[in-house]
Amino acid sequence: MKKDFMKKMMKSKGMVFMSLFLLTAALLSGCGESGEKEKQNTGSTADVTQESLASDGNTTDSTDEQNKTADDVSKTSAGELEVCFGDKGNPFMLQLNDNDTAAAIARHVGTSDWRLPIYEDDEDADYDVMQYYDIPSSYDIPSNPEKVTSVKAGEVYYSDPNRIVLFYQDAEVSEEYTPAGHFDATDEFVEAVKNNPVLEGWGNKIILITKP
Repeated sequence: MKKDFMKKMMKSKGMVFMSLFLLTAALLSGCGESGEKEKQNTGSTADVTQESLASDGNTTDSTDEQNKTADDVSKTSAGELEVCFGDKGNPFMLQLNDNDTAAAIARHVGTSDWRLPIYEDDEDADYDVMQYYDIPSSYDIPSNPEKVTSVKAGEVYYSDPNRIVLFYQDAEVSEEYTPAGHFDATDEFVEAVKNNPVLEGWGNKIILITKP
């Protein structure tokens, strides 16, 4: 009897141990799978983050490219020059045309400001609507003249050789000019052109042209 009882006890304990072993193994297996899944999920998250960063980088590159393109366009635009009528006159902006003539004028003014005299003794010129300014012959300026029959106040032309012609009133003409630019012909601008004082000691008027 005693031996049978002991056998039953040992058999029962063995079953308990076996059950505990199997349970432990199952738990460890579950933890391993969870850890692997977590690792996989973490890796996926990292991949997504890297992809997002790469995407952001591409967006930045795209923005930089757009800015670069805008800068290139800006550098190739016609540009503008600052003009004062008289040594103490207020500045007005001359918007240049996009052509070789205007580009040459801007380039020369960029290396040295122009201080040009205004002569009003040409019997063929109508000074009630225009003025002209002679540029020193040392400056080489290309031209591509066209027939001009009607002009608007504020328009500026180049007349070969080396003369800038400004119309500060609307006019009907018959000339061969190269378009060079224009001013915003406000009342203030027209008054500045008309009331430009004669420079003491020179006997004529001047304009100052500079690169802003």
